[in-house]
Amino acid sequence: MELAYIPSPSHGVLYLGPIPLRGYAFCIIIGVFVAVWLGNKRWIARGGRAGTVADIAVWAVPFGLVGGRLYHVITDYELYFSEGRDWVDAFKVWQGGLGIWGAVALGAVGAWIGARRRGIPLPAYADAVAPGIAFAQAIGRWGNWFNQELYGRETHVPWGLHITSSEGGRVPGYYHPTFLYESLWCIGVAVLVIWADRRFRMGHGRAFALYVAAYCVGRGWIEYMRVDDAHHILGLRLNDWTALIVFLLAVVYIVISAKKRPGREAVVEPGAAADASGDAADGTGTAAEGDDRTGAEESAAAAKTGDKPGDKAGDQGAAKDPDGAGDDAAAEAEPAAAADEAESAKKG
Repeated sequence: MELAYIPSPSHGVLYLGPIPLRGYAFCIIIGVFVAVWLGNKRWIARGGRAGTVADIAVWAVPFGLVGGRLYHVITDYELYFSEGRDWVDAFKVWQGGLGIWGAVALGAVGAWIGARRRGIPLPAYADAVAPGIAFAQAIGRWGNWFNQELYGRETHVPWGLHITSSEGGRVPGYYHPTFLYESLWCIGVAVLVIWADRRFRMGHGRAFALYVAAYCVGRGWIEYMRVDDAHHILGLRLNDWTALIVFLLAVVYIVISAKKRPGREAVVEPGAAADASGDAADGTGTAAEGDDRTGAEESAAAAKTGDKPGDKAGDQGAAKDPDGAGDDAAAEAEPAAAADEAESAKKG
């Protein structure tokens, strides 16, 4: 009898009347919101406008979903197009099956379109959203838990995953929770990218490349633990080869980019700095207009009393300087005292 294990949900979907609420879909949606929220904060900190990340995500997310599904269907085509299979199932994304490699690749195409429309450099945008993508993956992996899929070898460790479903060739038992391993690894990748970006001020797409390289390292050993069916090349699963190749490409990009374009972009979104300066200028102009109105009111009041506009200010200055006023009174009193003394001398 197992005293400790990770239970699997008995159902991956709940129904609100006729509306199905699928755990897999909720995990993806929450992950997207987290990625956009964090990416927006990082983009603003780098000098961009608020809302730009979300505007580009409108392009990147749909492209990413299509790319992730295409990669899964192409690499596991026998699940949908072999004898006895229904090809319509290839469109049932809610049943699971999104390849991160295709999601990132085609999502980058969508991001490029959105960035081009906004006139901003894609590498700078990628650096801003990289940690958020890692967090989104960490959240999205829990969708596999709801579907009881993507688990590893059989185990008896206390954190083993209890699989109860027998659908799709599953064998109930206790297995390594590879979905949890990858989720925790992605959180570590996100923290690493945030730290490295602050420490080394990474720019020109290098923070994104670091995310890709670090993720591939974890995906390599996690993929090796999985027992679900997959294509093998020279004894390694296809995704292991993909992780190895993508890792090498990311490292090469970091090295070459650091030599050719060191440092970070000075401007990530043209016009954002001008907007900030304009807002500051508006505040100064408002104060100046207030001073002008005050001066005009004083002139009008002076015209009514017959004084010059500066008289009031002079009077106020005199009131504020009592010592000066006393000196003037003393100066006027000295001739009068001298005249009195002369008069007294004559009488004496």
